[in-house]
Amino acid sequence: MTALTLSTSSAATLRADALVVGVAKGPKGPVLAPGAEAVDKAFDGKLASVLEALGAGGGEGEVTKLPAPSGVKAPVVLAVGLGEAPAKGEDFDGEALRRAAGSAARALAGTKKGAFALPVEGAADVAAIAEGALLGAYAFTAYRNGNGKNGKGSKDDKSAPLAEVAILGGKPRDKAHKAAADRAIALAEEINRARDLINTPSNDLTPKSFAAAAQAAGKEHGLTVEVLDEKALAKGGYGGLIGVGQGSANPPRLVKIAYTHAKAKKTVALVGKGITYDSGGISLKPAGHNETMKCDMSGAAAVFAAVVSAARLGLQVNVTGWLALAENMPSGTATRPGDVLTMYSGKTVEVLNTDAEGRLVLADAITRASEEKPDAIVDVATLTGAMVVALGDRTFGIMANDDAFRASLHEIAEEVGEQSWPLPLPAELLKGMDSPVADLANVGGRMGGGLAAGLFLQEFVGEGITWAHLDIAGPAFHESAPYGYTHKGGTGASVRTLVRLAKRTADGDLG
Repeated sequence: MTALTLSTSSAATLRADALVVGVAKGPKGPVLAPGAEAVDKAFDGKLASVLEALGAGGGEGEVTKLPAPSGVKAPVVLAVGLGEAPAKGEDFDGEALRRAAGSAARALAGTKKGAFALPVEGAADVAAIAEGALLGAYAFTAYRNGNGKNGKGSKDDKSAPLAEVAILGGKPRDKAHKAAADRAIALAEEINRARDLINTPSNDLTPKSFAAAAQAAGKEHGLTVEVLDEKALAKGGYGGLIGVGQGSANPPRLVKIAYTHAKAKKTVALVGKGITYDSGGISLKPAGHNETMKCDMSGAAAVFAAVVSAARLGLQVNVTGWLALAENMPSGTATRPGDVLTMYSGKTVEVLNTDAEGRLVLADAITRASEEKPDAIVDVATLTGAMVVALGDRTFGIMANDDAFRASLHEIAEEVGEQSWPLPLPAELLKGMDSPVADLANVGGRMGGGLAAGLFLQEFVGEGITWAHLDIAGPAFHESAPYGYTHKGGTGASVRTLVRLAKRTADGDLG
């Protein structure tokens, strides 16, 4: 993990391999952001003009490298775009800082130390810059350069992450700044843990090995971990998990990972879809749709990371994670279209499409989570392609059985810089999942498929329990060009939202 320090040194005098400054889009061209004053002085007050001559405009994520002038200890100055300059008297928002720091950290891959002289007005800015830099510095190197499983990459690998980040303007003796940096480190490390899990190929990440990772984290952070294997699941009547996993040589698991605080007054249950590989089962996915299906456990990875984050941050709330883990494969033992499963709740489900498997494992886990009567349940899943069609690749959908809770989650996501959108649960769509032989079918009509999936899950929520469903199918796995702190591959989408929800709940504002 990239090291992080706070420094009150001058940007001109700090020794580093590169010095990062911010530049924004002004009405008449690029303008320097606060933090760049000492560097601009070394350029005789002409740094903005030099950047403009080099084609820099200050657009979001834009990176321009230039040799440092005499008087600056770092040999390279890296100017990173912050987007539109804020109005007079206003500051850059946290997500602009987070993305700029991430873009700079990615550009400095293979470098030992980067000094970040971005705008710092308070502890919140320290946190945003730290998060962005540490997430941007991420690299998944386990399988590079002939290292095989658990390798760490060559020391000469130019894509190796930036080794150290120094945040200028961050005061190491200021309690608020130090606490903000420590929180950012814990959060970024857990998001990167989720990314590692998502990026690990399915031949190495199975339900069993995922459960083992949860057990190891439990020992490290003092969490309670319980694992139900295939025998316990069959005995307990978890028909959804068994039905999805029975076609694979790697049997399913249900993992409970719980953080408790002695003074907690509220409990939040998080439920994650953990399909470690999704072939579609007998309803096989078409060619071109299988290659990234190792990411279908992103919801479980996010839940796992959020529970560990809550523990590391010492939040005064109980957070219980439920990881519904299975591999969806076609074989002679696989569930067939037309089969009827008896779920853990006792309800029966006719499986019309075995590729609509996530809702089956989640249904069992939601029912089990409901038995403990938490104050709220939030499930997280790469659930439907329909959600990607509706909201694109960067935005997750939020559905809930409580309008205020849905609005609160949307607000929280916006606060932490995650794109989301609140969506309805139209009751009439549930009619499309009527079955002539079972209590309901696992799919309905083609239209509104993402909403129908939410309605299916709602059927398994315990009576009187506040519940929300996050469909992260779009942002969970990034396949196009990197941007900001987002790399290709697993993103850790929704972790920040879940952790902020836990923090709000600890503060007495469950929403």
